[in-house]
Amino acid sequence: MSAEPTGDDRPGGPPGRWPADVVVGLVAAPGAAAEVAAELAADLAAALRERHPEVVWDLRVVEDGLVRPPAEDAEIVAAARERLLAEEWDLAVCLTDLPLAVHRRTVAAHASPVHGVAVLSVPALGAVGRRRRALQTAVGLVHALLGDDGAGDPAALRRRVRELATDPAGVDRGVGFTARVLTGNLRLLVGMVRANRPWRLTTGLSRALTAAVAAGVFALVTADIWRLADRFGLLRLSAVGLGSVVAICATLVVGAELWERARSRRVRKQVALFNLATVATVVIGVLTLYAALFLLALAGALLLVPSGLFAEGLGHRAALGDYVELAWLTSSLATVGGALGAGLESDEAVRGAAYTHRPDAGR
Repeated sequence: MSAEPTGDDRPGGPPGRWPADVVVGLVAAPGAAAEVAAELAADLAAALRERHPEVVWDLRVVEDGLVRPPAEDAEIVAAARERLLAEEWDLAVCLTDLPLAVHRRTVAAHASPVHGVAVLSVPALGAVGRRRRALQTAVGLVHALLGDDGAGDPAALRRRVRELATDPAGVDRGVGFTARVLTGNLRLLVGMVRANRPWRLTTGLSRALTAAVAAGVFALVTADIWRLADRFGLLRLSAVGLGSVVAICATLVVGAELWERARSRRVRKQVALFNLATVATVVIGVLTLYAALFLLALAGALLLVPSGLFAEGLGHRAALGDYVELAWLTSSLATVGGALGAGLESDEAVRGAAYTHRPDAGR
C-alpha cells in the first residue's frame, strides 16, 4: 500500500519561494500497524506543521513488513534504513507488530538518530486511546531523530529542522560537498552524535576491551617498554598515540562496514550526515577509551611499579614525568590491542555498540 504525500499544504506564492520540505516515511507492517499508520499520517503531519511551520512536512505511508519475524530490533532499523535511502526520505518511522527491546528491556518505541529511523511497536500502544498514544509517541520519535536531547530548547530544535530541510548547494560531490554538509548542518550533526552517546561505544565491545586491558598490563610490567617510553620523546609518543587511535577507528568503521555510499543525488546529504555522525561517534568513543586507559595506566604505574625498580630499569632517577611517559605509551599499546580485539567482534556487535537506540522516545 502507498499513499499520496500528506501534510504538503504549501503556502501560496511562486513555486520558487516555497519553504524547504522534510520527507517522513511511515513504514507499516500489514494488518493492525497499517491501520494505525493510515490514521496517524494526517494527525502527525498536522502536529509537526503546528510545531514547526517553517518547513513543509511531507508524510508518505507505505505498507511493508520489512523483516521476517522473529527479528532483532537492529534488523528492523537496518531494513527501514534501506527503504529510507531507496525512497529518498529524510526520516522514517516504522510501525511494527513485533515487540521491541533495548538492553533487554521491553519498550514501546525507540529511535536511532544517526540512521534517521524510529521504530514503534503497535501492540505496546494498547487497545484504548491507541490513536492518541500513537501520535504522542510519533511526535516524540521525530524529535529524537532530530537529536533532541530533552533539554527543552525549542529554538535549537527549530534550527535542526531547518537544517534537515535545506540541501547544500553549489558543490556536486566529494570533499567539498561533505564540508558543506558539515558546516551547514553542524547543530543537527551535534544533536545526532550527542543522542548517540558515543562515550558508551567501547563498553559494548567485550573483545576489544579485554584485548586492550591485556595489552596494557603486559606493557606496564615490561622493562623494555619502560626504556622505550623514556627514549621515545614527545614526537614519537604522539605519533604512536595517534596511530593507535586511527587503527581502532578504521577497524571499527571499515571492518563492520559502517560507511555508506550515496545511491542518488537526493540522498547525498542523508548519507553524508550518517557518515559524519558515525565517524564522530567512533572517534569520540575511542578517545574516551584512550583517556580511560591512560588514567588506569598512570594509576597502575604509580601503584605497581616501585620507583627503585623503575629507576634501575631506566638507568636514572625516576620522576613523575617518567611515569606519565610510561602511561602514555602503555595506553597507546593497549589501544592497539583494542584494535586487534575489535577485529574479532561481529559486525552486529560493533553496530549495536556504535548506534544507540533511545527507548521510549515518545513518552
